[in-house]
Amino acid sequence: MMLLREDGFEEKRAEKALNMLLVDRKNEFRELAEVLFKNVPASMNPIPNWEKFILNFCLDVNKAFKTWSGQLQLSPNSDLKALTILRQLSRDKSSMIQMTHLLNIAYDLAEEFKIIYKRIE
Repeated sequence: MMLLREDGFEEKRAEKALNMLLVDRKNEFRELAEVLFKNVPASMNPIPNWEKFILNFCLDVNKAFKTWSGQLQLSPNSDLKALTILRQLSRDKSSMIQMTHLLNIAYDLAEEFKIIYKRIE
């Protein structure tokens, strides 16, 4: 889980936290996967480690929100990352409410992951 290492997460603890999160939040992971993997070629199905990919995406959304809300400084690629996130989640949506629903799911999954991660020793 490359991004997790960049954010200072230890691999074994992160793996355990992800597995614990999946027990209760598997449906939310699947909902995001349906949107993010919609145009993935059939040759890549099933995507290996798709749960880790979704978690990394959620952590990106979480970090982007902190940038948007002024809690973090802008980075050189903040604008591109924000547009990419919004474009991925808004694909085939007919309203902002549908997109913000997915943003909320991603943000909440990242927050729950961090809480679980902190509690694991």
